[in-house]
Amino acid sequence: MKVLVIGGSGFVGSALIRELSGAGYEVMVSTRSKTTAQKKLTWNPPDLIPPDTISKFDAVINLAGESVFSERWTSERKEKIRSSRVNATKALVQSMSASTKRPKVFINSSAIGYYGPHGDENVNEGAPPGSDFLAGVCEEWEAAAFVANELGVRVVITRFGLVLGNGGGALSKMLGPFKAFVGGYIGSGKQWMSWIHIDDITGFIRYALENESVAGPFNLTAPEPVRNKEFSSALGKVLGRPAFFPVPALALKLTLGEFADVLVTGQRVTSEKALKAGYAFKYTDVNEALKAILKKK
Repeated sequence: MKVLVIGGSGFVGSALIRELSGAGYEVMVSTRSKTTAQKKLTWNPPDLIPPDTISKFDAVINLAGESVFSERWTSERKEKIRSSRVNATKALVQSMSASTKRPKVFINSSAIGYYGPHGDENVNEGAPPGSDFLAGVCEEWEAAAFVANELGVRVVITRFGLVLGNGGGALSKMLGPFKAFVGGYIGSGKQWMSWIHIDDITGFIRYALENESVAGPFNLTAPEPVRNKEFSSALGKVLGRPAFFPVPALALKLTLGEFADVLVTGQRVTSEKALKAGYAFKYTDVNEALKAILKKK
């Protein structure tokens, strides 16, 4: 199977390339950054990918999007976060529409931020979108992807939870304080963290490529979410560091601004649909997931 990966140089994209290449897929990567992929496609959205190029692929996987972690959410930053996702997705679907041979499947990333805050409520794919900034971005992003259904393309939306892995993502930003012996939980520590090991991100995407029954939105979170205090304790234990230095919610908001609300409120998101589709998670326990990741470092 020939697969085009958009945004393949990032944390998730690099892992996905290794997964698919190792499984015998022919992978081409479209990115504006350096990548280890052997085959690359130069593309700068919102320009369209030439129809004769998109026609060569059996599947398109879109991981493109500015990081939500890297900077404070100014108005300018928020527009980059939105446009880098929505405009790229619209351009991809337009390229598919103009091609004579369309891909069989289009896998588009999203996030559990789609739901907004829900407290202790279990949230599945049937929950409505939230009303905050991230929810609005995700809703618009997914709507742009679902247009491909009208072209006869199977669309899979992967709503990522907190992705844990070696060398990137949220975990890399958490390690510093813990290694300096000042790690701890955020705010009350009671908020839920819906996490997932990066091997299950890449594993599910491969599963979606290989199973035509997989379609629509899927929450990619481990079956057992944990509270922030439990996660912090597990991370401290694996690192051999204390985990009793709480980060006050007010201090976090002064530092991160609006994005701090995402960390302080949390979400308890379930992965029932992925399980019902037959996907077997490799990591269901946060302690084992953290051990596996940090042992590799």
